Amino acid sequence: MRRFSSLVVLIALGALALPAAATAAGAQSDSGDAVVVIRGDVNVPRGEVVDGVYVVSGDVRIAGRATGDVVVLAGDALISGRVEGDLLVASGQARLLPRADVSGDIRYGDERPIVTAQAVVRGDVSKESWGDWSGFLPVVGILFWLAIGISAAILGALLLLIAPRAADALDARSRERIGPLIAIGVAVAICLPVAAVIAAVTLVGLPLALGILLALLPLAGIAYVCSAWVLGRRIVKPPRGRILAFLAGLGILRAIALIPILGGIAGLAAVVFGLGLIGAAIGAAREPRQAQPSPSPAQSPGS
Repeated sequence: MRRFSSLVVLIALGALALPAAATAAGAQSDSGDAVVVIRGDVNVPRGEVVDGVYVVSGDVRIAGRATGDVVVLAGDALISGRVEGDLLVASGQARLLPRADVSGDIRYGDERPIVTAQAVVRGDVSKESWGDWSGFLPVVGILFWLAIGISAAILGALLLLIAPRAADALDARSRERIGPLIAIGVAVAICLPVAAVIAAVTLVGLPLALGILLALLPLAGIAYVCSAWVLGRRIVKPPRGRILAFLAGLGILRAIALIPILGGIAGLAAVVFGLGLIGAAIGAAREPRQAQPSPSPAQSPGS
């Protein structure tokens, strides 16, 4: 339906823009470009022309001209210039100053727009309930899928660049018996939350509990990329690059993640196996190294 078209465009563009999404307040765009902001304000000054403005969270001020739609999910819109498409404010309020000119429709979901007498609105002004969000769930799911994939790719590449020898050690460890690795991963996944709950019982242990809980998410992310690395290394073998191998493994995991139910199971399994790899590697590092036998002294000719 046409009333949802702008939101679909916003979510799709937001997903594509996640790697370089503008997050600072007062974001501006080069003339002629569309502005896509996940979090932050957007200002289009007088004399500037943009293709459109799509903001997830932030305020929009347009004194120039937008040749496309202006969409704001959470924030206010102050229009003193020209909008040649539709104006949509889902949660917030739109305010049209005397020189404002909107060629399309104005749609709002929260507060009714304030339109001054001198402002021009060539389309309709209507309130949207958006009561049925089920049609957007697949799009939102793709957005989170892309966000996780991009974040995992960046994290894994950084870890490989920082600690390539540690990555090789994890790969070597993964070629040993799988059962103990899975057991270690399950133990870590269970023991850490239980330890946090036990520590939270006492006031003294509350900071420790919070620290453990805050560490669970990044630890799970590292475990996930570790599993992607060792999976990719099975496919892309040396001497090919580590990052190429990691991206191959990550691509497989992210493709499986698109399958309902199976994707969640595979993701959980990757995290558990990665925790087992990390735990086994830490345990191996704590083991004392065996001393190399010193060469026996050469016997003298007379002995």
